[in-house]
Amino acid sequence: MKVSKHNAEHYKWGDDCDGWHLVQDDNLSIIHERMPADTAEVRHYHEKSRQFFFVLTGTATLEVDGVEYILNSQEGKEVQPLVPHQMLNKSDKDVEFLVTSQPPSKGDRILVLKL
Repeated sequence: MKVSKHNAEHYKWGDDCDGWHLVQDDNLSIIHERMPADTAEVRHYHEKSRQFFFVLTGTATLEVDGVEYILNSQEGKEVQPLVPHQMLNKSDKDVEFLVTSQPPSKGDRILVLKL
């Protein structure tokens, strides 16, 4: 069966953000996420999970260990385990992106204070 955000398991998070589980197993997670304008996730790190963020549409800001990276459509950035990070949408339009986590990040999230 083909999978897309139209038939994948959907969930809400943060301030009206959306997520769709495209791949969800013990070894790999791929999530399609949407963040409305002027929203942000909570800054955190993962003890085991290595992640890759890839912007599909819009412009996102990914803060990684105190450095902000502007990710435009069709650009991505890897985040290693134990590295604090935060995805932000500082733009005035929605941003959609993929988050690939290996192993899956569920239950592996440690919140950290703002810089």
